[in-house]
Amino acid sequence: NSGVIFSTTQTIDTYVYLALMNGWKTRLLDCRNSGDTSGSKARVVGYAAIAFYAEAPAAPATAPAGEPTDGGPTASQRQYLLRLARETLTRAVAEGTLPKPDESAVPETLKKPAGCFVTLKRKGKLRGCIGYIFPKEPLYQAVIEMAYAAALRDRRFQPVTPAELGEITVELSVLTVPQPLKFASPAELLERLRPGVDGVVFQLGRQQATYLPQVWQELPDKEEFLSRLSRKAGLPAAAWKAPGVTILTYQAAVFGEPGPRGAGAAN
Repeated sequence: NSGVIFSTTQTIDTYVYLALMNGWKTRLLDCRNSGDTSGSKARVVGYAAIAFYAEAPAAPATAPAGEPTDGGPTASQRQYLLRLARETLTRAVAEGTLPKPDESAVPETLKKPAGCFVTLKRKGKLRGCIGYIFPKEPLYQAVIEMAYAAALRDRRFQPVTPAELGEITVELSVLTVPQPLKFASPAELLERLRPGVDGVVFQLGRQQATYLPQVWQELPDKEEFLSRLSRKAGLPAAAWKAPGVTILTYQAAVFGEPGPRGAGAAN
């Protein structure tokens, strides 16, 4: 803002016009008359100090990176799912069994099918990550199955051992339903991707792979992201440029236990 002294009616009219055109707001700072300083108040000249200002634009109402538009599970539901994943991890590794929650005690929202991933980290490094991309079964049940699979069935790692349990933290990603991304060329595909927001499903023929939204933290370059995703699907790095490629995107509510965080988010 700049301070302005209005000396003529024309100047005042100009600023009023600009204020109307630009949506400026006004604030009365003070008003006085000549009688406030000397002489009679029967006949006075009035003076006013008025500020014209524009409000700063509101921050866009977008979800944080890695959050779906509907916000995903509530805080209490997230804690429920994390406890369930932890119980599954402990029982599966230490006892070879799985929890069987009382379905009547499960929040109704968590009985709805949803895609989810369970990520295990040990000292901040990836120790296992498996999930469903598409809704397949009730979310709470998917968390049980994926926590078990991440601990004992991720072929990239040896099964988690009881000695490791105290060093492992659990992270959950609850996905929105993947939607096809329309693009007419590799350049347009790159333009339409949203780093830090979109999880990406790559499909070509019978080959498929996905990266969760948090993988953008490690692979912020769009071309490298897609090249690595192509290789994850068992195809050449440049396969994402090939005719017939299908790309779907989704968002994820990502939440986890407190603990060391670091490299290794890529799954």
